[in-house]
Amino acid sequence: MGTRIVRFEKDNVEKWGVALDGEILVLEDNYSSLNDFLENGKEKAIEIGKLGKGEKISTNEVTLLSPVTWPSKVVCQGANYSGHRAESGLDASKPPFNLVFGKDISSLSGAYSEIVRPKHVEFLDYEIELGLVIGKNINKVEEITEENLSDFVVGLVSVNDVSARDVQILEGQWLKGKSYRTFGPTGPFLYLLDEDEYSLIHDLEVNLWVNDELRQSANTSQLLFKPAETLTELSTIMDFAVGDLIITGTAAGVAMSLSPDVVGTVTSLGVPFNEKSELFSKTQKLVNNYLKDGDVIRTQIKSTDGRIDLGEQQNKVVPVK
Repeated sequence: MGTRIVRFEKDNVEKWGVALDGEILVLEDNYSSLNDFLENGKEKAIEIGKLGKGEKISTNEVTLLSPVTWPSKVVCQGANYSGHRAESGLDASKPPFNLVFGKDISSLSGAYSEIVRPKHVEFLDYEIELGLVIGKNINKVEEITEENLSDFVVGLVSVNDVSARDVQILEGQWLKGKSYRTFGPTGPFLYLLDEDEYSLIHDLEVNLWVNDELRQSANTSQLLFKPAETLTELSTIMDFAVGDLIITGTAAGVAMSLSPDVVGTVTSLGVPFNEKSELFSKTQKLVNNYLKDGDVIRTQIKSTDGRIDLGEQQNKVVPVK
């Protein structure tokens, strides 16, 4: 079984540790970033976790933080499940290209932190996604396969790619619509994979509830562009550093629901913005699943055999003060 790493705050001090059942085995050394931890503390943490000896504190005594930190970058895949493509007004089949966009690192927050809705955002949405954490610097074209994926991906995290649809869709601003502070609950665990667990990346159950109503449920076997294929393509475009994050897309069940005709209109550069805004608002106000202040989102990603468990998130939506 792999090692579950947490980053946490206690008494205004940030620390790293190994998550056990209800407890954290505190690592003695402090690490300035996820990159620093992976480069200088990963092996020691794995060893300490196996021994289970050292200072332990209850998880209830700390505030869990995102295990992915600055200066990591976040690269996202969009519309990577057939069901989500269909509900977004797109052809459900695998497209001819991988849709890739960015999300700012400052949007990432803790697994139990509040999601702050900006005043101008009316259509706030949720997206549970599997995150891949890069474990090797990539600065040239690489042929990444299932056989060597472990050379490039060190672990997994759960990410909720919270989205302001009225900004993302109407303005065509994916980075902006997904990068407001608190729009990326991440963790609680960074799951460092054992060598024999990489095949389980393709058999993870992905679930999200809003107020205990199951909204999203899928398996990562349904990903259209698989991790190895995606990393190979991205290596032809950009560099990656240890600790960078790739989130792999969300499943069907988000609040947003668009027909092909509506999506064609609201994304058209030739249609005046006020007309697009009116149409988008008219159609989306018929949808009851957009997030409201006070809603509680719960997420979970784990393998069907229970071996890999990325932990549970629970986040409440609150208005900006």
